[in-house]
Amino acid sequence: MTGLGRTAWPPAPIRTERLVLRESEARDRAAFIELFASPEVRAYLGGPRPRDELERAVPAVPGRRTGLFVIELDGAMIGMVTLDRRNAERPGHIRPDAGEAELSYTFLPEGWGRGYAAEACTAALDWFAGAVPGEPVVLCTQTANDRSMRLAAKLGFAEVERFEEYGAEQWFGVWSVPSSA
Repeated sequence: MTGLGRTAWPPAPIRTERLVLRESEARDRAAFIELFASPEVRAYLGGPRPRDELERAVPAVPGRRTGLFVIELDGAMIGMVTLDRRNAERPGHIRPDAGEAELSYTFLPEGWGRGYAAEACTAALDWFAGAVPGEPVVLCTQTANDRSMRLAAKLGFAEVERFEEYGAEQWFGVWSVPSSA
């Protein structure tokens, strides 16, 4: 992610009560492929990609880039959380020059409904608030994605606007660092 200033990437692994947020490793490749090939995971993200295409395209160490945290539970990847700059060409911005930090998350179905996404996203947001003090974070999700809408509310994102993109209504919200942080 651009704009992290002097913050080094990757940070030391972040440990929560149940999870570890860390940089990707070669052992995560199969989980990355499953995330992108799963019809359930990709239901609100443009649909699954063909597994054979992913087997050819996914590098030996996938997702190794600034802003991407692998979410690990008991030694295995269950999802990922990213903090990226929102593309200026997309609708939904809170700054006139765009480029806001945007939180995204994707979890394998076996990790759904257990609070792992909230735990991981909270840890990533807390890390970001310390790394880039005062920087707001945005989130965009389809309004039809009930789970993601509930997570956005639980994390403290406030609605800014709704718009049509990718043939569906999108919810766009902002998270501001709590004053006690």
